[in-house]
Amino acid sequence: MYRVTFTFILVIVVVGCTSTPTSSTNIAESPIAIQPTVQQAATSQSSTEISVTQNPPSPAQYTIQEYPIPSGTHPHDVAPAPDGTVWYTAQRSGALGRLDPTTGKTRHIQLGSDSSPHGVIVGPDGAPWITDSGLNAIVRVDPQTENVQSFPLPSESGNANLNTAVFDRDGILWFTGQNGVYGRLDPATGNIQVFDAPRGRGPYGITTTADGIMYYASLASSYVGRIDPQTGETTVLEPPTANQGARRVWSDSQSRVWVSEWNAGQVAVYNPSDLSWKEWKLPGNRPQAYAVYVDDQDMVWLSDFGANAILRFDPDREQFSVYELPSSNAQVRQILGRPGEIWAAESGADKLVVIRTNPQ
Repeated sequence: MYRVTFTFILVIVVVGCTSTPTSSTNIAESPIAIQPTVQQAATSQSSTEISVTQNPPSPAQYTIQEYPIPSGTHPHDVAPAPDGTVWYTAQRSGALGRLDPTTGKTRHIQLGSDSSPHGVIVGPDGAPWITDSGLNAIVRVDPQTENVQSFPLPSESGNANLNTAVFDRDGILWFTGQNGVYGRLDPATGNIQVFDAPRGRGPYGITTTADGIMYYASLASSYVGRIDPQTGETTVLEPPTANQGARRVWSDSQSRVWVSEWNAGQVAVYNPSDLSWKEWKLPGNRPQAYAVYVDDQDMVWLSDFGANAILRFDPDREQFSVYELPSSNAQVRQILGRPGEIWAAESGADKLVVIRTNPQ
């Protein structure tokens, strides 16, 4: 069912290259107070019929702030760290970016020749971990020394087109590759296992639930895969809408799995306790749900390419709040956050953006 391979750890020490930003890259744009548009969610025909709350209370006021980063960077994913640093993948620069939100200054750390970093997360060790499709490797950057450590996939695995990663509760990093694989890395030993995905191409976003199960979304094959953490085998779960284009997944505190459906313009939730699905159409004429993230209050955040907006979905009221982005054609591909802050990478605008949900 899977291929088991072992790799040696290659350690590369790289001097972080400092971008001494000019005024456009070291001064954040002033926060803007916004009142999001509130729209009632429409349940898709394929989902369970549910009641809809009438006359929901008006949402509080929030602030939104953009941080310009070096031109041509094309930031793909973003990861705010507990120490205040905000990491981002500078996909077209082959670098990991580091933003200080207090000053707006950025710093780029080169990851190696042919690097094309896609995803970044902050691990339990406090370090940023990157899925690098150009290097075909998992990369760790030491947040203090900025030394770069590379864990290359075995050559027999081929080009995985690495996408996204997540740590399970045992400290094992799981990752996806759009070319039809997923896998796991034990950081303590450097052991990498690579598994062939059901139906081939497509593994994209990945998440872990509170009860320790991994789920990934298959964009090309329109399913959600549930991974057995012991065997590594995948069970295919079918959302109600066919060819929906499940793109990213995120778990809430109840171990429900939320899915952004790119082709269908919907958000879906899978409840493993009763094996049920529900789906809701995003507001607007031509929604395109790309990123999904669930915050510490179990609010569901999505990016909508069609509306050039970030949306908040309240599962209890079944209502969307729409936050139009200041920059046109922002193309937010991933969302992450920390309490009171929702961070996103605007790949089309070369900016990072934050929505602060508890402004002072």
